[in-house]
Amino acid sequence: MAKPHIITGLDIGSSSCKLMVAAFPKRGGDLEILGFSEEPSLGIRKGVVINPAEVSACARAALTKLGEKSGLDLDSAYINVGGAHMFAVPSRGLVSVSRADQKISQEDVDRVLLAAQTFPLPLNREVLEVFPREFIVDGEGGIKEPQGLSGVRLEVEVLALGGFSPYIKNLTSAVLGSGLQVDDLIFSPLAASRAVLSQREKELGVCLLDVGSGNTGLAIFEEGDLVHLNVFPFGSGNITSDIAIYLKSDIDLAERVKFEFGTAIFQGQDKREKVELDDEETLVFSKKQISKVIEDRVSEMFSEVNKELKRLGKQQLPSGIVLTGGGVKLPRIKEFAKKEFRLHCRLGKIKGFLSSPEDPQLATLCGLVLSGADLETDRIGWSKSSFSGKGIGGRLKKIFKIFVP
Repeated sequence: MAKPHIITGLDIGSSSCKLMVAAFPKRGGDLEILGFSEEPSLGIRKGVVINPAEVSACARAALTKLGEKSGLDLDSAYINVGGAHMFAVPSRGLVSVSRADQKISQEDVDRVLLAAQTFPLPLNREVLEVFPREFIVDGEGGIKEPQGLSGVRLEVEVLALGGFSPYIKNLTSAVLGSGLQVDDLIFSPLAASRAVLSQREKELGVCLLDVGSGNTGLAIFEEGDLVHLNVFPFGSGNITSDIAIYLKSDIDLAERVKFEFGTAIFQGQDKREKVELDDEETLVFSKKQISKVIEDRVSEMFSEVNKELKRLGKQQLPSGIVLTGGGVKLPRIKEFAKKEFRLHCRLGKIKGFLSSPEDPQLATLCGLVLSGADLETDRIGWSKSSFSGKGIGGRLKKIFKIFVP
């Protein structure tokens, strides 16, 4: 029996390192999850690798656990890039068509994309990937596939994504230190969008909001293309910290109270709750007040996102807001988001697997695996029927591997 081709994703987050391996379908259809493991994160602050050695140890533990469960020997993975250091910059490139018959070739397309990446960047910033928004041939715009058309001048408008070079180096060093090679680096909001957004939503206009523990990622799509990306330096961990301060308790207890007794919108009569502590003490608190603490922080977070949408003029997206990430497991957060954004809101459901996980906290991890399948489809030559035609947003980037030197 032929050995299945497998795809591995490693989500290095503020609260945990999650690893998943799935079998790639030969004739279309959904991916089959072969194994999953998770380890608490160390050496991560707000999605950024601060201590590569500690992160390597966490990833190595997850790798060992998954290998024991699945019996698979894993050597590489698709990795997420997170943190508020990420940036998205619009750019434009221009070249003259090279062929004498004025037919636009793939070489011309490659040259204009390279020209679009040639712009000044602050020190220690680097571009990781480029998303073409439209090509322009002799002044005529709105073209998605220029190859084969006739023209003299070829232009392109792109969205270039990048980050802070030392943080990216820390991330790759941490992964290599765990014994894995890096198949590709994929921005966290893009990975999450691959798992929970439909192509129709991307065409009509949609905003993905990925509420993680340390960061909240935002990705906006219109006409099938990524038009904006941002990461805010706050997440569900801020809610937990607020509850811990209110209760004068530790973080673990505050996290438990948040999900067992908290809600984004409080209704009904107030009730005094009791939680038995390990030292035989009893913690008594108001359920209404806990919900007020949550509501205040979530309102502050969504207000910052709303400011960003207003600045971009994207407050009327037809497909609205899609919420995902571990932070959206709070009861009634969808209703709260609908009230704050005044748009249609839904909770993202992971798709693309024979048995898709229901935990929104796994959206980024599942998206890494699905994105890896997209990127490897052409190389393997298998059917594309189970994958979106534009992958994770129509990006143009070759698959690479970073090896231990």
